[in-house]
Amino acid sequence: MTRLSPAAAMRGERAPWVRPLVALAIGTVFFVPLYVACVNVIKDGPLIAKEPASLPLPPTLDNIQAVLSRPDRLFWVSLTNSLVVTGLSVVILTLLSAMLGHYLVRSGSRWSRVVMLLLLCGLMIPPQVILLPITRVLSTFHLMTTVQGLVLFNVGYYVPFGVFVFSGFMRSIPVELEEAAAIDGAGRWRIFWQVVFPLLRPATASVLIFLGVWIWNDFLNPLIILGPGQGTTVTTGVYRSIGQYQADFGSVFAMMFLATLPVLILYLLLQRHFVKGLTGGATKG
Repeated sequence: MTRLSPAAAMRGERAPWVRPLVALAIGTVFFVPLYVACVNVIKDGPLIAKEPASLPLPPTLDNIQAVLSRPDRLFWVSLTNSLVVTGLSVVILTLLSAMLGHYLVRSGSRWSRVVMLLLLCGLMIPPQVILLPITRVLSTFHLMTTVQGLVLFNVGYYVPFGVFVFSGFMRSIPVELEEAAAIDGAGRWRIFWQVVFPLLRPATASVLIFLGVWIWNDFLNPLIILGPGQGTTVTTGVYRSIGQYQADFGSVFAMMFLATLPVLILYLLLQRHFVKGLTGGATKG
């Protein structure tokens, strides 16, 4: 029997204490900003700057009411624009990514592998790098300061990620199902929508959550493409609610809290399929 050295034995005795302490420290780092954001939503505005980490005693809903009843309807306009942009972008991305991923996986040709490689290369390009060329292209087609232009930008930039997720999960679906449907007389379009796509629910949930959160939280692209005077989303709405010389911190925290609710609801509805969609196809060749 191999005997441990005294130093190794001491490290083994300390290990059960080190991991919980490290986990507690990391959890605290992530919890403190969340705590500050939540307590300041229901705290009086003057107390936020003086005591940002204190408990909200007594709690108040004045900040939320002030945001919902603004004369310029900034929150409602921002919420509507975000819902339209995020909804259209995610739906189009999901359909295009699923169809393209299915075709690239099932074709198996050499050029499909080249296309897949090019799409994966697109994941490595930050959106800020191509923002200036994109604005030139959108200006040429008169799509700047329009919701359609922002939706097209989202579709073009995020489709590689959707194809990556769907193609990985597609490899776990037996091709015999499609062959059996083809023998029964179903065409390619019907095979995809009635046989393949219903089996892609976990991957679809992952794509919806990831892309929905990314597009919903996007700040720079809506600010540049929509323009500060033509439209706003929930993220740019928070930016516009802060003045040059003063800021109502209560309204800012309330708007941030209200802006997170749709994404939180989306995750809670789809979280059952979330992990399965990410790990699907991980062990398939």
